[in-house]
Order: sequence, then structure tokens, then C-alpha cells
Amino acid sequence: MKTKNQTKVTAEPGKQELFVIREFEAPRELVFKAFTDPAIVSQFLGPHNLEMKIDHYNMKTGGSYRYIHADGSGNEYAFNGAVHEVTFPERMIQTFEFEGLPEKGHVSLDTSIFEALPGNRTKLIIQSVFRSVADRDGMVQAGMEQGLSEGFERLDDYLEKNS
Repeated sequence: MKTKNQTKVTAEPGKQELFVIREFEAPRELVFKAFTDPAIVSQFLGPHNLEMKIDHYNMKTGGSYRYIHADGSGNEYAFNGAVHEVTFPERMIQTFEFEGLPEKGHVSLDTSIFEALPGNRTKLIIQSVFRSVADRDGMVQAGMEQGLSEGFERLDDYLEKNS
């Protein structure tokens, strides 16, 4: 399915934060569930060319997660985080860390707001705050926007089939 909704990433120069804004053609409760249910997350999170394997995914207040993206050549890219708050169906706050960096501690704090829109639609607003501007810029340069866009297109397919 070709979506009419585009992913918008805003990263102002010199700031440690970025914002991701995306609308979905589905009710807020269903979109929120997609982000908290590991069986659904594994179907859409990440770029098209990577397969997702979940080590653990406990998306509740006080929980944690770890997953691995693998490419066709066997390269693996692991990510983990701690879940600070999950308030159904409106907000999630969690950390995010790519395990492949030579130095630990390059963690972002992500706040995701799920806003109900008229017509059973949802607006997702993610604010990611990084340890440094360099960390934020590195994430953007690593292809974050393309990976998010491709994953959200797969999420659109899931939501269309399950709305």
C-alpha cells in the first residue's frame, strides 16, 4: 500500500533533540497497541532489508526491551532500552541505545505521544533527546529517517488489515 502520510523528522542545527511526526489512518488504541505488542512490532520496526528478532520486549512501566536487526549477509545490529512509562493509549517514555558503538552510553530518551485525530486517525509525535549534538547528528546521518519511513509503511499495511 502506498501511504499518503509521510514521516517528518525535524533536527534543528545545534540542538540535542529531534522530533518525528507521523499520522496513521487508524484509531489511537490500535496504533498504540502496535508499538507495545512484540508480535506486531516485529512485523514493522526497521528498514525493509532487515529482519527483526526480539530478545525480549516488555513494554510496560519499569520494563525493558532488546531486539536485533539482521541483514541478508548475517550482520546483526542490536538495540536495547529501559521503559520508564507506558500510559495506554497516550504516551510511552523509554531509552534507546544502539549496541554497535565502540563506547557505551550513547543513549537517547524518547517520549512518544499518541494523539487521537478526527476520523479515527492518529498522530504520533516522538521527541528524542540525545547525550550530545554529535550523537543526534550521527543517528540522523545513519539513515534513521529512511528506516522509520520504511517501517511506518509496513505499519500502515498492518493497520489497514486490522482496523
